[in-house]
Amino acid sequence: MALEIERKFLLQGPFKESATSSSHIIQGYMPTQPGVTVRVRIRDSQGFLTIKGNSSSDGLSRYEWEKEIPLSEAKDLLNLCHNGTIDKTRYLVPYRRVTYEVDVFHGKLEGLVLAELELDDENQVFPRAPFLGEEVTGNPHYYNSVLLKLSLADLNLPKK
Repeated sequence: MALEIERKFLLQGPFKESATSSSHIIQGYMPTQPGVTVRVRIRDSQGFLTIKGNSSSDGLSRYEWEKEIPLSEAKDLLNLCHNGTIDKTRYLVPYRRVTYEVDVFHGKLEGLVLAELELDDENQVFPRAPFLGEEVTGNPHYYNSVLLKLSLADLNLPKK
């Protein structure tokens, strides 16, 4: 069983000058039962289907299964997704011995920037990059499947 362990943060400082790559992502979510998330994603020119289970009580980990699918199938499946899609650019930003994934959202979530760090263990110590702001790990408002239903105003982000 694959287990996704990650921490999630709002950003408070510049990061793009340290990014080593970026990719364009469009993703949507299929209707499911509570506790299960089925995501369809197009990342640049590749399609993916991902199934995620419930998060742990602290929001740090959950079951995750992902497979690459043909781009044409991903495009077809996005048409079945509820509440539209999320459009974002993902930047890979190495910092010391880890790599943060920084998502810059577009469309109705323009202005939201989140950093995620995937860990090998829930207790893993990691270097905190200087561009990180408030930690939002476990806050369901910042799950992409929930963000899809919200606007930027719903998030009450701290003023810069």
